Amino acid sequence: MALLAYKCPNCGGGLTFDPASQKFKCEYCLSEFSEGEMEKQEAKKQETGEREEDDRAAALYVCPNCGAEIVTDETTAASFCYYCHNPVVLSGRLSGEFLPDYVLPFAVNKKKATEIFLEWVGKKKFVPRSFYANNQLEKLTGVYFPYLLYSCKVDGEMAAEAESQKTWVTGNIRYTEHKKYQVKRVGQLDVKNVTRNALSKSDRRLVEGVLPFDMEKMLPFSTGYLSGFQAEKRDMEGKKFAPEVEQEVRDYTLQKLKESVEGYNSLQVQDSDLRIKNPKWEYALLPVWVMIYRHKADNTVYYFAMNGQNGKICGKLPIDKGKLAALFAAVFLPLCAVLMAGGWFL
Repeated sequence: MALLAYKCPNCGGGLTFDPASQKFKCEYCLSEFSEGEMEKQEAKKQETGEREEDDRAAALYVCPNCGAEIVTDETTAASFCYYCHNPVVLSGRLSGEFLPDYVLPFAVNKKKATEIFLEWVGKKKFVPRSFYANNQLEKLTGVYFPYLLYSCKVDGEMAAEAESQKTWVTGNIRYTEHKKYQVKRVGQLDVKNVTRNALSKSDRRLVEGVLPFDMEKMLPFSTGYLSGFQAEKRDMEGKKFAPEVEQEVRDYTLQKLKESVEGYNSLQVQDSDLRIKNPKWEYALLPVWVMIYRHKADNTVYYFAMNGQNGKICGKLPIDKGKLAALFAAVFLPLCAVLMAGGWFL
């Protein structure tokens, strides 16, 4: 019997049916789709032959604790049993070419993550109460996101023209002396762990906004670290990022060569040769606390993400227009009355 997985047309994330709204909701980008829209999507898959691929995307597992069947999408590597809440690690998802090289264990637990979140929200005056209500706090989830790490060595050479300038005054005459020099710099740069998000359905603002991590604390991968958390496997290859990462590495190397030239007023690079050696991609699961919220007032998705190692926060907060209106009524209107009484607006 084939397994059927509904995917979000916007981001590729898994869709679940919401009884309250009678719509299908994406747990990643929070998009919503009616039954009619889903039927159109399925019809399109039948026409293009994508249905069979989606059937293979879902997987059925049996909870070792209670025997319940667990259905996951193609990138989920660790989850929970919906019946007994037993953590389940789908080790088969993280094998072969998808076996991570490293894992960076969570250093911030959920209690501490919740405290940091509430402290962050508490500094904002116009956040709606529903954004940090108890039922919303329960959605704060620890997720091991997949990242690709690029390392290499760079042999760099730079030829440049440097100029020094000196000015002095003798009597009524101002003198300016210009001297030009040919400068050459040679060096080698050891580049480690340039990081890229490796999950296509994840929000880049979310998973890249919490960078950087202390990669020196990574450990050889073991599935034991995933228990009690959610985890995703990568679905992107290093070759997708290679051109932009290599350019980033070359630009950084050239900048370092330029910074090594001191004592001149200006420097103009004339030629450079930046050779990348021993490029290597590695794969790591890194810890992120995540919470996503759809604000009913404007139907906009807001998110909170926190580095699960050091507590760095990134997020987008909703604004409660009711609180703004109350502030306007309490402060601005009385001020207007005073100014009008004084004749300022006449």
